[in-house]
Amino acid sequence: VERLIALKRAKGKKNLQQFVTKVKSDLEEGNIEAVRQACDEQKGTVANVIKASLSTYSQVSVCDTLSKEEKQLAVRKDLEEATMLELPTMEQNLGVIATITTLGTLMGLLGTVIGMIKSFAALSSAGGTDSIALSTGISEALVNTAFGIATGACAVIAYNFFTSKIDGITHSIDEIGAYLVQSFTIKQR
Repeated sequence: VERLIALKRAKGKKNLQQFVTKVKSDLEEGNIEAVRQACDEQKGTVANVIKASLSTYSQVSVCDTLSKEEKQLAVRKDLEEATMLELPTMEQNLGVIATITTLGTLMGLLGTVIGMIKSFAALSSAGGTDSIALSTGISEALVNTAFGIATGACAVIAYNFFTSKIDGITHSIDEIGAYLVQSFTIKQR
């Protein structure tokens, strides 16, 4: 639940793809103020990264002491730094889900082993075949295996879902970032 809320906030208030399209259109027109305004309205990770990069974009646009390549590098560097600051908040707690995946499977295996130990202990202590004790131990082993596999499967699905969402947001950042640098390069000719 926490990851769903965090990723919804990371996307921002409006549709992310529409935001990307609008920002690209505004950049193409050279309307930096409209891009800033769109970022203020959108909020979220992508908007934060672009807004942070726009400051450098504006500063180096009017700077006469830097070469075109140095200006591009400054914009690209600021974009990467802003992205690196935002990514940890999106990836926060994914390690917990990955750990649950592993532990669920291991706990299922442990339950299986304990159930089998009980089965063999019942078999050896009775001196013969006590089918009730034997079947109880085997049943316990199978129940633990099932719960371990189910827990691991649910955690893997959740992990992959959240990772996919983060990749989508990161792709949007990369798309706008590349467009921002390209727009800057064209403007500096």
